[in-house]
Amino acid sequence: MNYILPCLILLLLLYALAKGVNIYEAFVRGAGNALPMLLHILPYMTAMLAGLTVFRQTGALDRLVGWIAPLCQGIGLPKELVPLFVLRPFSGGAAVALLQDVYTQYGPDGFPGYCASVMLGSTETIFYTISLYFGAAKITKTRHAVPVALLAGLVGAIGAIVFARAAGV
Repeated sequence: MNYILPCLILLLLLYALAKGVNIYEAFVRGAGNALPMLLHILPYMTAMLAGLTVFRQTGALDRLVGWIAPLCQGIGLPKELVPLFVLRPFSGGAAVALLQDVYTQYGPDGFPGYCASVMLGSTETIFYTISLYFGAAKITKTRHAVPVALLAGLVGAIGAIVFARAAGV
């Protein structure tokens, strides 16, 4: 498994050489084309990260977790995983930090650790992704994208609970 990525990169380089592509020049050109897009996306990313920081620092996250904890427990999500469920759509890094906390407290092999692992793998950082990609495409009206993505995140979390229970953890 450790050699898959290096092998794929090597195959890509060999393919480019076979096609007569100047690899270094193509790389530099691609990086140069990415800079204007990065400058366009940066304000969207900054706004998302600033909003997330305010959300956490003001205690709004804790209040939201308190409000929805009974609903989450109703679908079988342990109360220990509610902060992960709430924060995952906003921040992948924060979700991984919460996953580490779950591992430290409950272990990776218990139901909370297993369920959290599956949930992290089956859900997405919805608001970050939407702000990044919609910003890059200069789309300002998301229409149904956010509600559908949130519904998909809920289905992913429910799937994590079902799979963790089915695994008999």
